[in-house]
Order: sequence, then structure tokens, then C-alpha cells
Amino acid sequence: MTMQVNDIKVAFIGLGVMGFPMAGHLQRHGYPTRVYNRTTHKAEAWCDTYSGTYGMTPAEAVADADIVFMCVGNDDDVRSVVYGDIGVLANMKKGSTLVDHTTTSAELALELAQVCERQGLSFLDAPVSGGQAGAEKGALTIMVGGNPTVFSDVEPVMNVYASAIQHIGPHGSGQRCKMANQICIAGVLQGLSEALTFAQSSDLDIEKMINAIKHGAAGSWQMENRALTMAEDSFDFGFAIDWMRKDLGFCLEEAAKLGVNLPLTEQVDQQYNKLQARGYGRCDTSVLIKQFDTDTKPSSST
Repeated sequence: MTMQVNDIKVAFIGLGVMGFPMAGHLQRHGYPTRVYNRTTHKAEAWCDTYSGTYGMTPAEAVADADIVFMCVGNDDDVRSVVYGDIGVLANMKKGSTLVDHTTTSAELALELAQVCERQGLSFLDAPVSGGQAGAEKGALTIMVGGNPTVFSDVEPVMNVYASAIQHIGPHGSGQRCKMANQICIAGVLQGLSEALTFAQSSDLDIEKMINAIKHGAAGSWQMENRALTMAEDSFDFGFAIDWMRKDLGFCLEEAAKLGVNLPLTEQVDQQYNKLQARGYGRCDTSVLIKQFDTDTKPSSST
């Protein structure tokens, strides 16, 4: 794109805990932004906060947009805002680009890429990592699948809410990279849960233990940001296990197609399933440590 910032019009579909601040960064960095959300009051609140505009339907929101961003819940949610008479594809102008920040199946990414191509549109699958805090700080990690030229055009725009952006490969690669990301998180949280349970049983000073090992080979983002809160029985930090199970389902389905065995991922997914049954579904993913707790209900701190 040779247009200046203020000449690039964007739309943002989905104003959840991620989309609301992401769209805000676009508006504040000089990209005229029109938003859509299924609940109109959220779109109105966004406009009050960021002085943007909103559409009553996805189709209305994307009118004249050069780039349309989406960040919704799952595959079905994406299809609900993309297809049909009021979906984004009904009103996107030729030559524009659809960017999906939702974590979805790789199959959906390939499906959307094909549909967009038939309509003279470009598509990028661009799931994000970093959670609500990363979205609010403009410090998300974005992994992208699609045409590298299209990526180069859109990357400067995504930079307003990202600290790291990596083009991975063709369509579907972004989603598969996000699956690898979630597999890593699941494994780290399982190890951290076991380590903390062991340390507590050994009567170690947890804060001192964490400070002793977090700068060495055992260190991780999860240890730095979640170990102490896990020990304090606090699990209200954004990304819920209900969503993590959705993501791990994609991982396991894709692994089955590839003939790859993911035993630890399967184990963690099963533990999350049990925790959901105990009422922890809306707690953040670090609640995995509760697999070692015999309490049957979430504590008041969650």
C-alpha cells in the first residue's frame, strides 16, 4: 500500500477483551476505524472511549474499509460474521484484505482464503498471543499465514498493537503456529503446577523458591507472571480454560490428521476437562494446579 496512515480505512469485528483495545490502538494511531459487535452497547462504549464509529451489521462496518480485522470466539463465530447478506464478505470492496485474529482451525483459514480469492480479496490468518494485558498494552505476538506481499502491506498497521509479528508461511500456517504455542503453554503449566505442589508439600518458601529458579533454565513467562498467584490460589487473569480447551481441541485434531502423538497435551486437556466439571471453567489457565486439590468448588479468590 502506498497510502498514508490517515488514508487507510479499517474495520474491526469483535470487541471482546482483546478486540476492544486492539481496535482502540488502530483509532488512536490515526487509522479511521469502524467497529462491529454483536451487542450494540459494547460498540457504543467503544465509540465513546475512542471517538470512532460503528456499524449495525458486519457488512455495514466494513463499507469502504481497506483492511478488515476480526477477533471473535471460534470457527462458528467467524462464519457468523463473515457469511450471509449482512456478513463482511457481502460488502468488502475488491482489493481489500481480511485479517482474522481469532484462534481457529487451520481448515477455516484455508476455507476463508479460498473464498476471499474468488471475490478478489486477500486473506491472512493471524492469531495472537499475549492475552488481555498484551492487547491493552499494544504488546501482542502475532503469527501470520498468507501471501508474504499482503503481509508486508498489513504489518505496519498491525504493529500498533503488537510487539512481535512473524510471517510463518502460507495460509493456515499462522493457526498451526498458534497451536504449537498453546501446546507449549500447556506443558509449561503442567510442569509449573507439579513443581509448586511439590514445593508446597516440602514446606519451601514459595516466593524464595520462585526467585531462586526463575532466572535459570526453569524460567518462563508463566513462572514469572503466574507462579506466585497460583501459590496464592488466585486465578482471575484473563484467558479462561474454557477457551484453552477450544484451542487444545484444535491442536489434538490437527495432530491426529498429521499422525502425531501429543501425550502431554492430551493429559492437560483431560485435566482441564475435569476442572471444568468442578466449576473452574472461567478461571484462567493457571488453575491447572487445582488438579492436585481435592476441593470440589472454586474458592472465593477465583
